[in-house]
Amino acid sequence: MTDAQETAADTALRTTGGAPPDDDVPANGLPIPLLEPREGIPPVVATDEALAEVIAAFAAGRGPVAVDAERASGYRYGQRAYLVQLRREGAGTALVDPVGCPDLSGLGDALAGTEWILHAATQDLPCLRDIGMVPSRLFDTELAGRLAGFPRVGLGAMVESVLGYALEKGHSAVDWSTRPLPEPWLRYAALDVELLVDLRDALEKELDRQGKLEWALQEFDAIASAPPAPPRKDPWRRTSGMHKVRRRRQMAVVRELWTARDRIAQRRDVSPGKVLSDAAIVEAALAVPANVAALTALPGFGHRMGRRQLEQWQAAVDRAKALPDNELPQPGAQVAGPPPPRAWADKDPAAAARLSAARTAVSALAEELNLPQENLITPDTVRRICWEPPAPDQVATALTGYGARPWQVELVTPLLVTALASAKE
Repeated sequence: MTDAQETAADTALRTTGGAPPDDDVPANGLPIPLLEPREGIPPVVATDEALAEVIAAFAAGRGPVAVDAERASGYRYGQRAYLVQLRREGAGTALVDPVGCPDLSGLGDALAGTEWILHAATQDLPCLRDIGMVPSRLFDTELAGRLAGFPRVGLGAMVESVLGYALEKGHSAVDWSTRPLPEPWLRYAALDVELLVDLRDALEKELDRQGKLEWALQEFDAIASAPPAPPRKDPWRRTSGMHKVRRRRQMAVVRELWTARDRIAQRRDVSPGKVLSDAAIVEAALAVPANVAALTALPGFGHRMGRRQLEQWQAAVDRAKALPDNELPQPGAQVAGPPPPRAWADKDPAAAARLSAARTAVSALAEELNLPQENLITPDTVRRICWEPPAPDQVATALTGYGARPWQVELVTPLLVTALASAKE
């Protein structure tokens, strides 16, 4: 039994904090369905007056604050928050509507210096930052679960295995831009932060028991201090099915259609996929239709699409067809760093040998420590070290330069030094 499995089997962890006592844990060991928030479903905060009351209550609260956000991915353009849930001892649970209260910087300021508990923090932090909520300290329960060696780290799985409760997850993919929000959705949203503090406390104890708490704290600090991600270069290249598109003229068609679709989706505030599917874009790129009639015959441009819509898509295709050769996109994004590992054996056999030795060593240590390899050190970092190997006494410095945390540098440096040296022999 692994450390994580022992944790899941330890019923003492199921009574942490505000969770019900042992008497409520079924004898058969099955998880207890969590059906209602402790204080009931709170009203949705959508006015400045109500927000001021929430800010005062949470500023006066005690301990860390559990935070979650709901987006409308697949329904609306972008990744803005449509509901923010918070829970803190002494303040209870709050459900805040960022549509009615678009500026939550006052709430963020009231929680300055407080530890925020999030599950999969990197998913929610961008949309929280957009409305003025930026933590200075955080605890990520998903990442904590990874470091502790749990095989399943979704919120529902973690709450069930660590605390013994079953969260209802039926509304995770609904359209959170809907107004008014249905009561079952609000119940689900409130329950998502109901046990985050309990989960955090249990995971902290487990990480400390495994000797990994300092590792986790360094990871959390790195997330909290990371700057916003820069805009992605050439986002049209991520069109699903792009690997089928080989010729530069066809790639130009993808770019023009993607750009036109994005502009329309942004104006209408809908998910780009609802305007035109990726599959349709790729079909048009492969065919490069000569006119609207030819476009209409392609999958994704059928009879349900109006003449005006078809003409705007054909106009995008025509723009791509009219481009001079020197303005066509190059075949493949310009990627900084080493080439794909599959090409190493031909390009640089010595580098391929270094990478093989390093991967084997990292995999063995990750298994010994009972954590995912990518959390021990990112594969990209290993590739960069092996492609352009630094001197043995510079490996640690190079790892730090690539963003590795001190705990990772300490553990991985000896492995990489040995791997780089062994590949020379």
